[in-house]
Parts: sequence; structure tokens; C-alpha cells
Amino acid sequence: MIEVRNLVHRYQTGEETPQEALKGVSLNIKDGEFLVILGHNGSGKSTLAKHLNGLLQPSEGEVLVDGMDTRNPEVFWQIRQHVGMVFQNPDNQLVATTVEEDTAFGPENLGIEPLQIRKRVDEALHSVGMEEYKERAVHLLSGGQKQRVAIAGVMAMRPKILVLDEPTAMLDPRGRREVMEAVHKLNREEGITVVHITHIMEEAVTADRVVVMEEGLLVMEGTPQTIFRKADQLRALRLDVPAMVDLAQQLKKGGLKLPENILTVEEMAVALCP
Repeated sequence: MIEVRNLVHRYQTGEETPQEALKGVSLNIKDGEFLVILGHNGSGKSTLAKHLNGLLQPSEGEVLVDGMDTRNPEVFWQIRQHVGMVFQNPDNQLVATTVEEDTAFGPENLGIEPLQIRKRVDEALHSVGMEEYKERAVHLLSGGQKQRVAIAGVMAMRPKILVLDEPTAMLDPRGRREVMEAVHKLNREEGITVVHITHIMEEAVTADRVVVMEEGLLVMEGTPQTIFRKADQLRALRLDVPAMVDLAQQLKKGGLKLPENILTVEEMAVALCP
């Protein structure tokens, strides 16, 4: 469980008045939840992500991870072990020559014994579908494969919560699909809590809950069905809607009767060809 209470974050920009990136955000993240945080660039979503494992400290308010305050230096490493982070560019997180060496890097730095490291590496690579590539040189991997290795490296440290800050932004459609399938598998089969920060609407349709941010504030919250029903409001926030939501709206305007809350291609296909 992560509790964010009235979180304010200010960036100091030279001699100017500090810029307020977060303006009193409160949010509870439940164990085992798949939460998506949406927002355009500059909305504050990445700043919020960095608060969830103590990379940034609150200017005001607090963030509690399983009751541990991120401002307390005595629990700094415990929080980092609870909450693993994956960023936009996998090349910034891959540090070793081969896939298995990179996956082992985190546990080695935690002082885990070699036999346990071997077990963790094998399990982590299996969890993201990269076990057959364990001896492959990292630089020979595709973007989606690199990102899955970055996730495996975090998972080898056995976090309870996985925070992904726009992990598919630099990937092609195939790479995005590979990464999202791996993340959903971790959530579904391993019970890992996932916080997924993105601006890609299609990645939000299968979430348990969606949060929308704008100018450092949490402005919308609910299930994907609830959020994407408010297409006009999302567009006013400079966000798009999933392609199937847009298509359903256009078909309804043309007189076709369709069920409410169509979000995916599969749901559209069933609606059109019952």
C-alpha cells in the first residue's frame, strides 16, 4: 500500500520563484492493483512517480510506503526494495554486457548469496519471457526486449510494487505490446502492484483504476469505463481517447446502436458481429 497525502513538490529554478509541479495530490494505491496515471507532458505524473520510491522528497505533505515515510533516511533502502522503478529509456538502466549479467546486477549489490542470485535471475527472466535470451548481448536486443530486461532487473530485487514511468514511449507497436503483456503477467500471476505512467490511452483500458493529472493536480479518477466515457472532458485536458472509444462515438453519430463502454478491438468486434 502506498499513501500519498497532500503532496506538494516545488522545483527550484535558479533565482526565480520555485515552480510547483505537484499541488496537493492525495492518492491511495492498493496492494495488487494495476493503476494507470494519465496526463500530458508537464502534468506532474513523472514527478509523482519519482516520489513513490523516494527519488524525490516532498516539499509539503508525505508519501508512505507500507507505513514507511519516504522522508526518513533510516528506511531509504527498505523503500527502494519495496518499490522498483523502470524508466522511459531502457538503455539508461542496462549496465552489463549480457542479459543475465544485467539481471543479476541488482541482487549482487544487495549482497544476495550467489545461489539465490541464480534463482532470482532465472525466475525474473522467465516472468518477462526473456529466459531464452539470457546469454544474449544486451546491445543486440530490440527496444521491447531491452525494456523487458530492465523490468527483469528490477524484479530480481523482489519488489512488491513496480512503478513504470512511460516505459513504452520510445518503442514501436510490437515493443509496446511485448512490454505491456509482460507487465500484466506480473500483476496477474505474481500479484505485483503496478503503477503505470503513460500518455498512451490504449495502455489504460485494461487497468483496474485510472487517474488523470493536469497542472500538478489529480483531476479525474475512476475505472477505465468511467474515465473514457468523459471523452470531451479528456480532450479539453489535451488528452486523446482510445481508438475504439472514438470509433464508437463516430458510429453512434451515424445512427448505429452500440453498447456503452466499448474500449477494445475485441469488444468492438463483438458489438458489430454478435
